Amino acid sequence: MLKNEIGALILRVTLGAIFFIHGVVKFQGGIENTAGWFESLGLPGAAAYGVALIEIIGGILLIIGLATRLVSALFALLMIGATVKVKLAIGFLGNGQMAGYELDLAFLAIAAFLVIHGSKLFSLSQLIFHRDSTNAKAL
Repeated sequence: MLKNEIGALILRVTLGAIFFIHGVVKFQGGIENTAGWFESLGLPGAAAYGVALIEIIGGILLIIGLATRLVSALFALLMIGATVKVKLAIGFLGNGQMAGYELDLAFLAIAAFLVIHGSKLFSLSQLIFHRDSTNAKAL
């Protein structure tokens, strides 16, 4: 059982760090540029702000282990949206100019695992609520 929790901890912190960095980069590179790219895809430019904030705040929450299942579900939805809207047409391995959806699929799988399993080890939710981070009564 401890092995499973250690594995979940590694996945939770890694996924959190990856999404946090992706969110920060969206602002560092000029969130207006990201908003323009969203608009070129037929999405509202304001969605770029929402996505970046979800990535930053959600990344921090995953790292500290708060609302793990909820955040992971949001990340899974982001990965599904990115795959369907952008990456699917490019193909699994990409087209030489842009990466394919292989990494998005891996992130989706990790997020889905965390939605199903949760992660209690070194989790702020566990410390505060003495139970898994998605217990509706605890949130």
